[in-house]
Amino acid sequence: MNSPLPPALNIIALATFAASLSARALDPVLPHVAGDFGVSIATAAGFSAVFAFTFAVVQPVLGAAADMFGKARLMVVCLVLLGLASVLGAMATSFPMLFATRILAGIGSGGVFPVALSLTSDLVGPDKRQIAIGRTLAGAMTGNLLGASASGLIGDFLGWRGVLAVLGALVIVAAIAVGAGFRSADLSRAPKTNFSTLRQGYRTIFTNPNARICYAAVFIEGCCVLGLFPFVASFLFDLGETSLSIAGIVIAGFAVGGLFYTMTVSRFLPSLGVKGMMIVGASLVGLQLAAVAFGPSWKIQAVSLLIMGWGFYMIHGCLQVFASELSVEARATALALHSFFFFMGQTFGPIAYGFGIQHAGKMPTLLTAAAIMIALGFACARLLRQTRPADAGAA
Repeated sequence: MNSPLPPALNIIALATFAASLSARALDPVLPHVAGDFGVSIATAAGFSAVFAFTFAVVQPVLGAAADMFGKARLMVVCLVLLGLASVLGAMATSFPMLFATRILAGIGSGGVFPVALSLTSDLVGPDKRQIAIGRTLAGAMTGNLLGASASGLIGDFLGWRGVLAVLGALVIVAAIAVGAGFRSADLSRAPKTNFSTLRQGYRTIFTNPNARICYAAVFIEGCCVLGLFPFVASFLFDLGETSLSIAGIVIAGFAVGGLFYTMTVSRFLPSLGVKGMMIVGASLVGLQLAAVAFGPSWKIQAVSLLIMGWGFYMIHGCLQVFASELSVEARATALALHSFFFFMGQTFGPIAYGFGIQHAGKMPTLLTAAAIMIALGFACARLLRQTRPADAGAA
């Protein structure tokens, strides 16, 4: 029980860090992107939607590919694709061209994070899995933190093109480092999996009663929480805060909250339990969405997003563990489907927020999202049950 976590988790965390750098990179600089190409902020916010949508739709394919051909190999290839897409985006001469590079970036990012979670689950048993996943999340949160805050700072000096160029170069360097690390690791061997096994894996996943609840829950999370981010900079602009650095700091608060979660999960999990973590986490998210709805100063919004990030990962981390236990033989597929529904929520979220803000107003839209998140926490705590995967005996 007191054995240390496997050292390979550090390599996996590095992969998630690299992939997460560019996930929120354009959010702080969206007003400048919109100005350069002569489009509305709502149109520019479509970058977040297309990135999330592409990330989502490739999950069933990439999850199966990881189970068939090797998880570590797929991660490295996708990191390279993500880096090249970012560099090409920096050189885009038209809005459609930049849009296309974000599609490629979504594909690249889609092959990293869910596969990293699957590798983590392969290495660590259920008793320590949420703590190990917290380590993997720490890499992602650090990437999100630096991606959002650094992009605002770089954007003030080099513009949005500089943001994509710098981040693209960093991701490629990280891909080389991760590839070198896995070359000497026992994880780089491809598993012996065939299409018949994959079909059985899908059957195992969807006959588990937790599957429908997990996947619906992460869709709602993605919509209500991550769907908000493309509008944060415009909310601040409405308050007179036009500095991209300020927008980056506010958005980065969410990642800081995620890091706080990774540092505290081992303490709070034993005292709150899984059900308590989901209820408390969702309630914290709902309360902070309500706080942002009232349009406080940027400093208060930064604190609100920090608390929101902490609460979000309290419930999201629990859902990830439930998803990792839907199947053993098709774990990468199960977690890829988890990401599919999560990012489909992020695809629909900006559209829903944009429609709600335009037709109902900012405050009613955010308060509705707050109520949905609080209800979600109680629903998940009531409906989700710890169950042994049907194919656990084959592991």
